[in-house]
Amino acid sequence: MKFPSLFRRTPFRLTLLFLALFVAAAGSVLAWVYVASATEARARAEADVRSEVGVLASLYRARGVDALNQALVERSIRGGPNLYLLMDAQRKVITGNVSESPFEGTDSAGAGRWSTFRLTATDDEGRVENRQSIGVEMQMSGGEVLFVGQDIGDTEAYLGRLTQALWAAMLLVLLLGAGGGLIVSRNVERSMGRLNRVVQAVQNGDLKARADVRRSGDELDELGAGLNTMLDRLEVSMASIRHAGDAIAHDLRSPLTRMRAKMEVALIDAESGKTDGVEALHIALDEADALLKTFNTVLAIARLQAAAGRTPDPAVFDAADLAADMAELYEPAAEEKQMEFSAEIERGLLIEANQPFLAQALANLIDNAVKYTPAGGAVKLRARRRSSGEVEFSVTDTGPGVPAEDRERVTQRFVRLDNSRTEAGSGLGLSLVTAVIEAHGGRLMLDEGPGVHDGFGPGLRVAMVLPPAPAPTAAS
Repeated sequence: MKFPSLFRRTPFRLTLLFLALFVAAAGSVLAWVYVASATEARARAEADVRSEVGVLASLYRARGVDALNQALVERSIRGGPNLYLLMDAQRKVITGNVSESPFEGTDSAGAGRWSTFRLTATDDEGRVENRQSIGVEMQMSGGEVLFVGQDIGDTEAYLGRLTQALWAAMLLVLLLGAGGGLIVSRNVERSMGRLNRVVQAVQNGDLKARADVRRSGDELDELGAGLNTMLDRLEVSMASIRHAGDAIAHDLRSPLTRMRAKMEVALIDAESGKTDGVEALHIALDEADALLKTFNTVLAIARLQAAAGRTPDPAVFDAADLAADMAELYEPAAEEKQMEFSAEIERGLLIEANQPFLAQALANLIDNAVKYTPAGGAVKLRARRRSSGEVEFSVTDTGPGVPAEDRERVTQRFVRLDNSRTEAGSGLGLSLVTAVIEAHGGRLMLDEGPGVHDGFGPGLRVAMVLPPAPAPTAAS
C-alpha cells in the first residue's frame, strides 16, 4: 500500500514524534491533576463523615440513645450534605433524614463499614436526582444501628466539570503540539537541508563550500561548525597534496636535467676514450642517489606540511639523548675536517615529538655547520631548557654566516646563497628543518654567530625551539 509523499517525509515523522511526546507529557500532567483532585475531594468527604461518627458515638456512650436521637433530629432539621439514620436492633427506623440504610446487614458492636451508593433526591425545582453518596454504618453497644453518610453529588459534579475542562485542555494540547511539531520539524528540515547542500557540493568537488552557522548555540550550529572545521582541514590537506605533486614535478626537473647532462657527457667521454663505461655508470649512480635523496626530502616536507601543525606519530622522549647521539655521530666528521666540535647538553629535556623527523632536522643543522665552516673553525651543539620551559636545540658555527636580509629566504626550498654554490647540496636542508619545527608547534631562529675572530666568522647560530612534553595526568 502506498501512502502520500507527505507521510514519508522526515518533517512529518518529526511532527508526529514531537506531538506524541508533547501529548504524553501533557496528558500525564492533566491525569495527575484529575486523580489528585478526585482523591482529595473524596478523602475530605470521608474525613467529615468519620469525624461526625466519632462525635455521635461519643454522645451515645456518654448520654445514651435518647441524646443521640435528639442530636440526629437537630442535625436533620438544620440540613446540609450529611445523611443520618438511627435504627433499633431489628433495623426499624427510629429517626433520620434518609428512609433506609444502603447496608443489608450489621456488624458486631463498635464495628463499622463503608459504602458508596446512589441516593435518590429531589432538587429545589422538584426534579429527581440520583446522586452519589458515601456513608458508614456502625452498630452501637445497645444494639442500635447508626448510619452516617454524606451527599457527594456536588463533588462529583465538580469533578465532571473538571473532566470536561481537562478534555478541552487536551484538545488545546493537541493543537499546540501539532503546531509546535510543525515549526520544529520545519526548522530542522531547513537546517539539515543546508548541511546536505554543503555535503553535495563537496561531493561534486567544491571544497570551498561551507555551512551557515546561525550563532544560536544549538546542536545544529555545533554540527555545522564541526563540518566547517573538517572541511577546512580537508581543503588544507588536498591543497598540500596538490602542492606536493606540483613541487615534485617542478623541483625534480633541474636535478633530472643535470643528471641527463652528466650522463651524456660521460657517454661522450666514454666513446672518445677519455673514460670507460664503468665510470660513466658510477657517475649515473651518484646522480641517481642524489636525485632519490632530493625526492625523499621533498616527500618528507610534503608529509609534514600535510600534517597541518599536528605532530605525526608523536612519542615522549628525552631530547638530551638525541643531542648526545648527534654529537657522537658528527664529532668524527668535524675532526676529519680539522675543526673543533663541542657539545653542551642538559639532562631531563622531555619533549613529545616524532624522533626520526627531529633527528633528521638536527642532523641537517649540524651537517650544514660542518659543511660551511672552514678548517680550523668550531661548531658547538647545545641542548637546554629555556626560562619559558621550552626545549632548545642550537648549533653555532664560526663559518661565513648568513646575512640578516637572507635569513628568511634560506628556509625556502632550493634556495642556495652564492657562498654555498661550491658545496654539494639541493637547498632543501633548512626547508625540511622548518617543516619539522612547524609540525611540532615550535619555531626556528637564525641569528649571527660569535662574530669575526682570527679570520673566522661572523658565523651563524640556528636554534630549534620546541614546546615541552605535557605533564602526566594523575590517571597515568
